[in-house]
Amino acid sequence: MIRICSSQSDEARAKGETLIRQADKLLCESWNERMWADGGPIDPSPTVDQAINGGYAWLEIECSRCKTRRDVDLAALRHPPTTFVHDLASRLRCSKCSKAGRRPSATLLQLASHSRRAAPET
Repeated sequence: MIRICSSQSDEARAKGETLIRQADKLLCESWNERMWADGGPIDPSPTVDQAINGGYAWLEIECSRCKTRRDVDLAALRHPPTTFVHDLASRLRCSKCSKAGRRPSATLLQLASHSRRAAPET
């Protein structure tokens, strides 16, 4: 009986984790669609851990000053995983402009499943 209950528990846990991963993926896709339609940081957004769990571990940003686009690896950020993605807009800066003595904030574009650039920066 113990083995049956343990096996059923493992199956239920695996199904639950799969459903949560699917829900997180749909949340990220929905947020991307709203970003494309409305063009701004949409609140509420997925949290960093929801984005990573849903398969969207990259955030595409654009410098509000020089318009340089960068990909940010969400897993590499030094923020709590419960941080909402839309809250990152005020924290991310353009490294190119910071070398010139400026610190403009980033414009969030979309979540992505992989890096679209060769050299991601935060």
